Amino acid sequence: MMEFAEKLQGYRRQMGMSQEKLAEMIGVSRQAVSKWESGQTYPEMDKMLSLSRLFGVSLDHLVMDGPNLEGADRATAAPERVEHRPAYRYEYKSRTTCFGLPLVHINLGRGIYVAKGIIAVGTVAFGVLPVGIIAIGGLCFGAVSLGLISLAGLALGLLLAVGGLACGALAIGGVAVGLAAVGGLALGLYSFGGCAVASHIAIGGYASGHIAVGDSVHGAYTWAVENGSFGSIPGDELKEAINREYPRLWKPLLHVILFIFK
Repeated sequence: MMEFAEKLQGYRRQMGMSQEKLAEMIGVSRQAVSKWESGQTYPEMDKMLSLSRLFGVSLDHLVMDGPNLEGADRATAAPERVEHRPAYRYEYKSRTTCFGLPLVHINLGRGIYVAKGIIAVGTVAFGVLPVGIIAIGGLCFGAVSLGLISLAGLALGLLLAVGGLACGALAIGGVAVGLAAVGGLALGLYSFGGCAVASHIAIGGYASGHIAVGDSVHGAYTWAVENGSFGSIPGDELKEAINREYPRLWKPLLHVILFIFK
């Protein structure tokens, strides 16, 4: 009867893996694998299941020398006759940590895999620099992202959001919602875009706001663009209206607005 330790060592060697590589794929230390192969300890059940999936054998066969139910033609297969299925997963976690998180954590494969690290890459990623289908953290990249700065199809950013649908303090996108919004459809306190709707200042093809500038305008103070040229708008009049209505407007934003009409 072949012991578990012998089987583990045999399957690992046939797959051409070192103890360190196997440990990395299962999510344990190299020392743990060494103890398993020497018969000092046994894996916990979740690790045992991961090993059986990785080697493509049944749990009974791996643990108790029972038949390998993964395939009838391998009912009593010894390690050297097992046909292995690819794991379709890669995980790397750096030993260097910062604030209790690994500096780099990459966790990719079929299904949902979570990565947590300063730099995190996974299906779902949490970190200072996360990249994933769902990314949450500082500077985020993904299909859906939530962070201080987000770049994604659906981007939610406390400071900056850039995406197809963007929501943030400064939002840039096809549809942009924010304190300052720039996009095809822009909604905010200050909006710039094809269709700009703002509570304060709106600039665009269609502009609706307290102060509105564009081809088609609606608001308390309006300037209609002539011949599609914003240069036709009297900058001094616009500046006077903005300073009168919004004397506390952030000066850099005022300079950006006025620059459009030079």
